[in-house]
Amino acid sequence: MKEIVSLEMIEQKIYLIRGHRVMLDKDLAEMYEVTTGNLNKAVLRNIESFPPDFMFQLSAGEYRALRFQIGILEKGAHSKYLPRVFMEQGVSMLSSVLKSRRARLVNIHIMRAFVRLRALLNTHKELARRLEELENKYDAQFKSVFDAIKALMAQPDGPEPKKITGFRP
Repeated sequence: MKEIVSLEMIEQKIYLIRGHRVMLDKDLAEMYEVTTGNLNKAVLRNIESFPPDFMFQLSAGEYRALRFQIGILEKGAHSKYLPRVFMEQGVSMLSSVLKSRRARLVNIHIMRAFVRLRALLNTHKELARRLEELENKYDAQFKSVFDAIKALMAQPDGPEPKKITGFRP
C-alpha cells in the first residue's frame, strides 16, 4: 500500500499541550483532505463522541504561544476561531465521524505514529532505569562515565512532541 502520509510528517504535527500529546484540527483536516470547517462541523454533529479527554479547544493564550512556536504569524494564515486539538483517542474517533476511506487510512498511520512515539519514550525510560542500576552497582571510579552517558541521553535525537512555551496555564 502506498504511504498516504509519512510517519515523520505526522510526528512533526504532534504537540505537547496541557501535558497531552495532541494534533491540531487544521493539520488533521489537511491530512484527511477536508476543510478545517468541515472537520469541525462533523465533530460538532457528533460532539458526544468527543469528551474532554479526547478533544479540547485551545485558550487564546495557548493559541498565541502555539502560533509563535510554529511560525504562523503572517496575516491571514490563521483562523479567527480557536483551534480544537485531538488526543490519540479523539483522532481515532474522527475516522468514524468522517466516514471516508482516506480518513480510515490516514488514521491508521496516525495511530502508528502515536504508538512509535510511546515506544520511544518507554525505551528512554528503560535505559535510564538500567543506567541507574549499573551506577548503583559500581563504585565512584565510573561516575564520570555515567555522567557522560546521562548527558548524552538528555539530548533529544529523535522526534519529540513540540512543547508550547511562553505561557502559564
